[in-house]
Amino acid sequence: MSKESVSKPNNFPTNLPPKRPRPGGFGMGRGRGRGMRGAVEKPKDFKGTMRKLIKYLKPYHVSIILVLVFAILSTIFSVITPKILGDITNKIVAGIQTGGSNFSQRSGIDFAAIIRLIEILIGIYLLNVLFSYLQGWIMAGVTQKVAFNLRKNISQKINQLPLRYFDQGSHGDILSRVTNDVDTVSQSFNQGLIQIVSATTTIIGILVMMVIISWQLTLVAVVILPLSFFLASFVIKKSQKYFFNHQVSLGKIDGHIEEMFSGHTIVKAFNGEQRSISIFHRINNKLYENAWKSHFFSSLLHPIINFIENCGFVAISVLGGWLAIQGRMSIGSIQAFIQYMTQFTRPITQTASIANVLQSTAAAAERVFEFLEEADEAPETPNPVILKEVKGAVDFIHLFFGYTPEKMIIKDFNVTIKPGQKVAIVGPTGAGKTTIVNLLMRFYDVNSEAIKIDGIDIRKMKRSDVRKLFGMVLQDTWLFNGTIEENIAYGKENVSHEEVVKAAEAAYADHFIRTLPGGYQMQISEEADNISQGEKQLLTIARAMLANAPMLILDEATSSVDTRTEIIIQAAMDKMMKGRTSFIIAHRLSTIRNADLILAIRDGSIVEQGTHEELISKNGFYASLYNSQFVV
Repeated sequence: MSKESVSKPNNFPTNLPPKRPRPGGFGMGRGRGRGMRGAVEKPKDFKGTMRKLIKYLKPYHVSIILVLVFAILSTIFSVITPKILGDITNKIVAGIQTGGSNFSQRSGIDFAAIIRLIEILIGIYLLNVLFSYLQGWIMAGVTQKVAFNLRKNISQKINQLPLRYFDQGSHGDILSRVTNDVDTVSQSFNQGLIQIVSATTTIIGILVMMVIISWQLTLVAVVILPLSFFLASFVIKKSQKYFFNHQVSLGKIDGHIEEMFSGHTIVKAFNGEQRSISIFHRINNKLYENAWKSHFFSSLLHPIINFIENCGFVAISVLGGWLAIQGRMSIGSIQAFIQYMTQFTRPITQTASIANVLQSTAAAAERVFEFLEEADEAPETPNPVILKEVKGAVDFIHLFFGYTPEKMIIKDFNVTIKPGQKVAIVGPTGAGKTTIVNLLMRFYDVNSEAIKIDGIDIRKMKRSDVRKLFGMVLQDTWLFNGTIEENIAYGKENVSHEEVVKAAEAAYADHFIRTLPGGYQMQISEEADNISQGEKQLLTIARAMLANAPMLILDEATSSVDTRTEIIIQAAMDKMMKGRTSFIIAHRLSTIRNADLILAIRDGSIVEQGTHEELISKNGFYASLYNSQFVV
């Protein structure tokens, strides 16, 4: 499709640095815009983003407080259990020492006390499971509600943004924000919040218990454990670079494969197989290099930490054994301390990953908030004018317009259209043909003077009211995943089946629809590839006929169909245009020979206007355009 053509209305914007939009396409930019993969970037404003995210959590503060309480209680119970296990061990040791060598008599072991401790231990384990379940259940609900609200706000924001924003780039980025980024916020925030509370409580609780058991052993642990944290941070930082490059390479190889599959026929036709394979191997080698390095460095983390932990256990066992021999420490206390030592390392090593989780959350949330904070479309006029009886007179009064202030696309465009006239707009690519229609539909507002419909400045009307005045048939047909009847009825509420059929008959579409399996109830596939291009076009004409708008905008609807289908479509459009003011963006000039008025534009200005015969007789700009299409 040329840059003057109308883009599909389901394209999405991207938050790219400002650049000059294309001077065409009814507002919506094109592009692949993958945006679905990639390494998590660091947020530009971590604190500010987290504050915004916390605002979304305010309605659920009671639930979050409960989650925090349950997380703390769960952690406390986890901290208590080693001490109880140590007490059980002390009871057994004390009993053995009291009973002497005749263990079979078990006279010294207080089994009743041990059973009580075991019962307490089982109760704590059950409560721990319960609190863990509750905190996970509540937090999952909160984060999903936050994700729901974010998606709802994004959906609303899409309809509030000016078309200028959509023209700035591809659609993939916003798609990523709606899916990946929102999911990242919900999942990572859920994980991060619980981990932070759990890790903090665990570190404090275990440190207190370790000091209570033995300050000497605690001193050894405090010296050894920071070394684990330092090495963990070093390894994570080292591997992070390779993980980033791995994700980038993964995105590239996905993009290449997608291109090769979607353009397989073109690759074959131009003998591009070897080039495609060469590019794939180059990207794949890069992917392999980054993948093994990232996984190698990350795999070093646990062995290194385990080595340091084992060294710590040896030191604690030797010192604890010496203290036990001195009678200053029990065996059960040594056992409990070693367990605390094992638990203590886990939250410390988790802090590095928690930091990454929070960075991931903030980066994703920042992208979402950037989109939500984009400037909305200019507000509607406070007292809009409503056209009750539309005649179809249109006046373009000394229009000047540019997508950027530096370069004007439309320059002093001045013409009067009479009601019911069939107006063709012709010119080379980039001349500003579609820009005129963009202004007419109020996708953009003019920089000076005005466009008037029946003497009323369209800026004094609501945008939705202006757009209701026009039916549109576009070169790039847009059909959604639904039935044929639903596609024809799109945009008009409370339409009966009989009205849909009548519109299809008028568009010469009824016959082919009835030959399809299911007829009007046939499901159009997601890509709309289960009907032909000509059939798609007839459906869009039927849609426009059903809308029954007083004026029409027609993009070159027959450019991609065969001659026989072109005749049918042209007949349908001629019927639809009868009695309506119509604007035709024409590329194939043979189709607009019967137009009441032809506007030949170049560089945003009208250079010639008149009927086909009048312009041909002038042997000027239009004549050269027309004749160039028939030069052999």
